Amino acid sequence: MTGDNKFVVVANRLPVDRTKSGWRASPGGLVAALAPVLRAHSGCWVGWPGEPDTHVPPFDFDGISLHPVGLSGWDFENFYEGFSNSSLWPLYHDLIVTPQYSPEWWDAYKSVNKKFADAVAAVAAEGATVWVQDYQLQLVPGLLKEARPDLTIGFFLHIPFPSPDLFKQLPWREDITRGLEGCDLIGFQRDEDEQNFRALVGASGPRTGAFPISIDPGAIHPGAREDVDKLREKLGNPRTLMLGVDRLDYTKGILQRLLAIENLLEQGELDDVAVVQLATPSRERIEHYKQTRREVEEAVGRINGRFGSVGTPVIHYIHRPVPKGELGTYYAAADVMLVTPFKDGMNLVAKEYVSCHPDGDGALVLSEFAGAAVELNQAYLCNPFDLESIQQAILGAVDGDPEAMRAMHKRVTEYDVDRWAQTFLEAL
Repeated sequence: MTGDNKFVVVANRLPVDRTKSGWRASPGGLVAALAPVLRAHSGCWVGWPGEPDTHVPPFDFDGISLHPVGLSGWDFENFYEGFSNSSLWPLYHDLIVTPQYSPEWWDAYKSVNKKFADAVAAVAAEGATVWVQDYQLQLVPGLLKEARPDLTIGFFLHIPFPSPDLFKQLPWREDITRGLEGCDLIGFQRDEDEQNFRALVGASGPRTGAFPISIDPGAIHPGAREDVDKLREKLGNPRTLMLGVDRLDYTKGILQRLLAIENLLEQGELDDVAVVQLATPSRERIEHYKQTRREVEEAVGRINGRFGSVGTPVIHYIHRPVPKGELGTYYAAADVMLVTPFKDGMNLVAKEYVSCHPDGDGALVLSEFAGAAVELNQAYLCNPFDLESIQQAILGAVDGDPEAMRAMHKRVTEYDVDRWAQTFLEAL
């Protein structure tokens, strides 16, 4: 018995969050990237609804058919917080923190991947195309290929893929590669990630390619002039407004950019500056994330105590989600965007900022270890492990280069999310 969906996206989460008044579209790069593609293909999305120990029947949202996969509290703790985010995430981000390898977490990962594979097998039509998303579901392609050999299966890894030497640490490395070998095509963000995978599996493995993900420029509206003026006025009309927009994650290098700003203020090289740091809560129960929050908030307090004055702090720090509609105003108002991750698959925030500056104003400070640095190489690139490098990039960005911004804007608007998805699906 098969379903009637000719195109199925499967991801760890459904593209919606439940609120008191019903469901709303989730923030985040993956959702923004795939929702338009699904609508165009009248496809369905299989994923977890975000609430453990609840049963949610299939439903439609904004023209997309959604098929929830139920997870227990134990699943969430061991599969998601455990294996996905305390084993794979740090391993794939070059051991910025030390991964932990627990057999119980691995059992949960296997069991949850099986639930997802079974759900997809039930809703996919004969000969359907299935597009599996990201590191939480790397066993799904192999399980699906076994249960439904009629399906065409693509997989896209949104985060980096580590070098073979690092990947081989993983006690269950062969199970993961076997799962991925069920794919007809595996997509990576950068050539480097694809090469790492190929070096691991050899020439006979599945087809692979680099498909750098992008944004929907139409979904991010630069703030209206009056909103931008109002925001800058609220911030004390600084000569230079800098902006960071990140999940509060240890990979994002938020503390490093704050320390670089502190050094520049101390040396008298920055004057009349305001910094807005929007830090969305993330994986708050995991110890490394708690520690990152403590360090960031301590730095914010120290910098404001040293260099701010009553009513005009230097760092304006928000630790809660900011509505997508407001982000465009922050992007348009910022003279300098700070994107300084230690390691990032892509970083769509960098692209969103560039898309809000069609006239060449603004400047982007970008880590050379973000996937976006391959395409946005006219940004002020820095090494986030080297404070001096971040400081020099910030000082360069304060003066800006309109030609570089215009070239990056052209790239981001031409290579949008539709082109990304279309290129991947055509290759598949």
